[in-house]
Amino acid sequence: MLRNVLASSRYLIIIGVLGSFLISIALLIYGGITVVTIVIEVFTHPVFTAVGAKHVAVECIEMIDLFLLATVLYIIALGLYELFIDASLPVLPWLVITNLDDLKVKLIGVIIVLLAVTFLASVVEWNGSVNILALGVSVSLVLFALAYSINRTMKDGHAERAVPEQREKINEHG
Repeated sequence: MLRNVLASSRYLIIIGVLGSFLISIALLIYGGITVVTIVIEVFTHPVFTAVGAKHVAVECIEMIDLFLLATVLYIIALGLYELFIDASLPVLPWLVITNLDDLKVKLIGVIIVLLAVTFLASVVEWNGSVNILALGVSVSLVLFALAYSINRTMKDGHAERAVPEQREKINEHG
């Protein structure tokens, strides 16, 4: 009986799947409405100056940031669903997730882009009052740590896959 309860408990992950999916949809809709609002504002109240262009550029970068966040949440929803509920979920080949390391690598990749876009927005908005160098170094350190983490995860994954293949070769030549 305990075994059945534990086996069925994996379906509790559906709470995380639905939560991630719903907030992803909400962010995409919010972003879409905001983009339409920005486009209407640009053409109904045009300000064709360097300051106006900078303002529009910052708004566009912030929208990219929002859409990337929505994408991260969507990938989390798909990945958790694939891992715990249904591994045969039809997804694009690059979204196939077979273990938590696959999900981690995909998420870290999107987070790296998200951090880079956020830093770019800070650079565009920079007015000289904040130490942009310290922010850049901080973001760089985080990006380096995330890239290192991806590298280690991928190397470890290749090593784990190589072990069974090596065992098969040893058994064949045995």
